[in-house]
This record gives sequence, C-alpha cells and structure tokens, in this order.
Amino acid sequence: MNVITRSISQVFKGAAKAFQTFPASIASALAFAIVTMVRIQMDWPQQEAYNFLFNCLHLAFALGAIFSLAAVTAAQSRRNEPRAFLAANLLGAAVVVATFLLLILFGGTDTALDGTRYARVTGLAASRVSAAMFVSLLSFVILAGHPKDQSDFASSFFMTHKAFFIALLYGLVIVGGASGVAGAIQALLYRGMSSKVYMYIGTVAGFLAFTIFLGYFPDFRKGEVDERRETAQKQPRFIEVLFGYIMVPIALALTVVLLIWSGRTVVTGEWPPFLRLSGIAASYAVGGIWLHIMVTQHESGLAKFYRLAYPVSALVILVFEARALLVQLGRSGLKTEEYSFGLIWIIAVLAAVLLLLLKANAHTPIALLTCAVAVFSVLPLLGYHALPVAAQVNRLETLLVDQRMLEGGQLLPAAAEPELSVREAITDAVNFLAYMEDARLPAWFDKRLAEGNVFRDRLGFEQAWPERDEFYPSDPGGYMGTSLYLQAEAIDIGDYGWAVNLLQEKGGTSARVDGRRGDYRIHWTVDPPTGIPSLKVELDGRVILEEDLNDYIDRITGKYPPGRAEPFQATLEDMSLRLETPEVDILLVFGNVDIHVDTRQDTINYWINLNALYLREK
Repeated sequence: MNVITRSISQVFKGAAKAFQTFPASIASALAFAIVTMVRIQMDWPQQEAYNFLFNCLHLAFALGAIFSLAAVTAAQSRRNEPRAFLAANLLGAAVVVATFLLLILFGGTDTALDGTRYARVTGLAASRVSAAMFVSLLSFVILAGHPKDQSDFASSFFMTHKAFFIALLYGLVIVGGASGVAGAIQALLYRGMSSKVYMYIGTVAGFLAFTIFLGYFPDFRKGEVDERRETAQKQPRFIEVLFGYIMVPIALALTVVLLIWSGRTVVTGEWPPFLRLSGIAASYAVGGIWLHIMVTQHESGLAKFYRLAYPVSALVILVFEARALLVQLGRSGLKTEEYSFGLIWIIAVLAAVLLLLLKANAHTPIALLTCAVAVFSVLPLLGYHALPVAAQVNRLETLLVDQRMLEGGQLLPAAAEPELSVREAITDAVNFLAYMEDARLPAWFDKRLAEGNVFRDRLGFEQAWPERDEFYPSDPGGYMGTSLYLQAEAIDIGDYGWAVNLLQEKGGTSARVDGRRGDYRIHWTVDPPTGIPSLKVELDGRVILEEDLNDYIDRITGKYPPGRAEPFQATLEDMSLRLETPEVDILLVFGNVDIHVDTRQDTINYWINLNALYLREK
C-alpha cells in the first residue's frame, strides 16, 4: 500500500512541478481550457458568430503547449541557463501569438464563396497547425533522448507513450469520480443542475491530465542526472510480454500474409481494390516501424528475429505496393488517397533501408524524415491540397480537349456522347475537384459542375460513375448504400390542381381532397420491415389507385447501385414519380432517397422522404 501511495504522490508532485518546469506549456493548456469553458457556457446560436475566433484560439494554444514543451527541453538539455530557459518560454508565447494572427488573418474561409454566414478555419490551415504540432512532438522525443549515456530515441519514445497513458488513466479516474459526485448532487440535492457541469468537469480533468503528462518527465537539464529517468524509460514486464510475445507474432503473421499476397499477384496478376490495399499497407508500414522502435532493447528471440526480418520483408512488400500505386495512378490519376499513400511509401522504404544499415541508430533519422514529409505535405504547390488538384486539372483538361469540349478556356457541350470510360473519368475528376477545399481551380471550372443538372447542361451528358468494386470497395462484412437528395430548383407543376399536405395518422399519413368527381382519400403508408412506401387513393370509398414504390426503387438502384458512401445530388427526373388513373394524375416529389444494404445480415432498408404530392383531376 505504501508503494502505491508513494507512486500516486510522485505523480501529483510531478504535476505540480510541471508548472515550474514548463510554464509556457502549462499556460497554453490553461488558456485552451478557459476557451473551452467559455464555449461551453455560450449556447450555439450565441457562440456561432465567435466560432472562428474560438477555433483559432484553440489551435494556437494547442500548438503553443506542444511547441513550448520541445523548446524548453531543447533549452534545458543543451544550455541549462536561466536566459535560455526564459527565451524558450517567450518563444513558445510568440508562437501562440503568431499562429493566432496567421489563422485569424489568413486561415479563414471566404464566406461569399463558402456560402456560410461566418468564416471558419480552412482544412488546410488546420492541417498546417497539426503538422507543426506533430513536428514539435517528434522534436521533443528526439531532444529527450539525450545525452546518449542516459537515453536514446527508443527509450524516449517509450517514455512519451508511458507518460501519455498514465496521464490518460488518471484523467479518466478524475472525470469519472467527479462526474459521479456531480450525478449524486443532481439526483439527491439539486435536480435543476445544468448538464454543462459535466462538460466543465471534463475540461478540468483534461487540463489536470496534461499537467500529469508533463510532470511525469524527468529533469532534462544539462549536467543533471535524474534518478526518475531510468524508471520512466524502463518497460514494465507486462509491456515486454505484450510487445514481445503478442504484438510481434501478430506483426510477423501479417508479414507472412502480405508476402503470400505478393507471390500470388506474381502468379495471377490480380490486384485488390486500391483503397483496401493502401489501408492495409499503410497500417503495416507505420505499425511495423513503431513496433520496431518499441522492441529495440528486447532480448527475446522473437524480438531479435522481428528486428532483422521487418526491414527486409517490408522492402519486398513495398515493391508490390508500388506496382499497385502505379496501376491506380494510371487509372484515375493522382488524388488525395494516392498522394497520402505515396508519402507513406517513401517514408517506409527509406526507413527500411535505414534500419538495415544503421539498425537502432536509424530511429532519429527516420523521425527527422517523417517530420520533413509532414511539412512537405502542407507546403504551397506541393502539398496534399495542391499537387493532386493540379494532376486532376491536367487529367480533366486532357479528357475535355480530346473530346473537343474545352476550347479557348470555354466549356462546350459534347457534340456526341463520349464512350462510357471517358464519361466515368470526367465525372470522377469533376467531383474530386468540386469537393476539394482550398483548391486553386482554372477559371473555366465551375464547382457547381458536381450538381447533376449543371453537369448535364454544361457538358451535354449525364454523370457516369465507375464500378463500385473498383473505386469504392465494400467489405463483404460491411455496409453499402445509395443516398440521393433533390437539387434546389423550381418545379413546374403545370395544371395540377392540388398540392396535398399529408397528415400523420396511426399506421401512416393521409389527406382528404374535395374534388369535382367526389371525395378523395389519399393514404401514404410505409412497410415497417423494409421501409418501402405505398400509395393508395380512394374516390368516394372506391380504390382507384394502389401501388407500392418497388418499380421506382428498381429504377433508382439500376442507375445508382449501392456502394457510394457520400450523398449525391440527383435531378428532378430521378427524384419524382408520375402515376396515372382514368380519374386523376399524381406527381410525387421526393426530398431524399436512402438505401442501406447490410451484407452481414443480408438485409436492405429504404428511406424515402416525400416532399410533396400534386394531384390533377381529369
């Protein structure tokens, strides 16, 4: 019990000491928590106008907290002078101010172009701040791995993980215990207590967890030997068992699977869908390097074998993954997924080579390489927001020029409908560019081209989507679906005499219309198991129309097969249904059509939202 008490006491003493050791980081974290509390206090309608300001502050303070940690560690481990310590903290404060000003001045969206009432932080700006935080954190790990007689990169890397999970555990205990007390107060003493109290508790617990995270680190001052460093860097026995006897065999098993796949592709020439392959490959590359660092100092036979086998097997597997990337680039050009995978591939290949040549000494160069790639990914002209866009613009221009649909910087409708592969490629490129944020697009490109009617009017043919298995692979044990919504446009209802408002009743919705021929009763019901609606119209008690929407659903699924995840803006022709009897004509207009396929349960569910029903007597 004394050991447990002493350990808990040391954790909180370290948290208290963090206020002196990393004052700029603590100040940034405290300011982050204060901004969070202000946002909690303000309800959304009140907060909306300040949302951009709050996001800028949050990003600036988050970066300041991590950057100051690295800056102070650099000052203490390299100089250990009061002036250097003061300069490092002032530099952290300057980074906060500079980041906030850059975000507030240049990091917001244009409300006129974005179609919103208030500006918001662009995805690119947030990504650049995130990249700076990532580089700062890796820089701290590198700096904390010195001097060599006390530490190395692998030890520092593990120590950072250990500090994070200890802080997370304490934070969860604090928030759980405090929330329990608040719940008891609300249930027994004050039922009118606001739910915001729990949000405040979570914010305070998060701040305390961050102080515990910082306080766990030993003294990094040059010339000082902190006995806590050895304890902080040492891997407990259960961690050695977890990494050496559980995670290493899993990684080796995955390696065997990927090597078998590599051999199979040589024999059969079959390639899995790129998105699926890239996800597995990226996980293997990143996870493999991470595990290699974690087991650097393990002496078990499995760990030694993994350290030798991973670099070699990774290079073999990466050769085949490069082939898959080239195939995908030839098929659809460079897009965000291919760009991201390409950067990970570069890191993985160079890391494998460095591990073969330098072994444990390769960890710091790999970290520096990763930092460089992270910065590269957000650079102007070369970043994820620019290079794929330029590639897709060139691809689209080539396609349009070949079809004589782009001349003199002007779009022209196709004189004849292009072949299916060309229509699919044009549709794919148009939709990528239209939905890419922060993209520099040519003057002739209109982002409204992603809308079905604008695409058809400007290019002269309907959008055509590639095969789902090729571009949108679905897990055999997962979900597929089709989601359509009606584009915003005026509807010509001709000489329809009534716009019928259906009222909710038990078992469905209905309405009554007093017409020239008599009394009409209209019933719209939905089959509970499937969600397929049906329409029944009665005239003076006689059924004149009774029809379900199965034929309509067949028409929609034939044109939009389930598989695409994102909602698609459909035309009025797709989102309407005309029905006719000798007595009446009826026009149904739908706002949304959603079809969900659960391949595991072998079930299909439908949701069809009826916007309006128009009726005309004959």
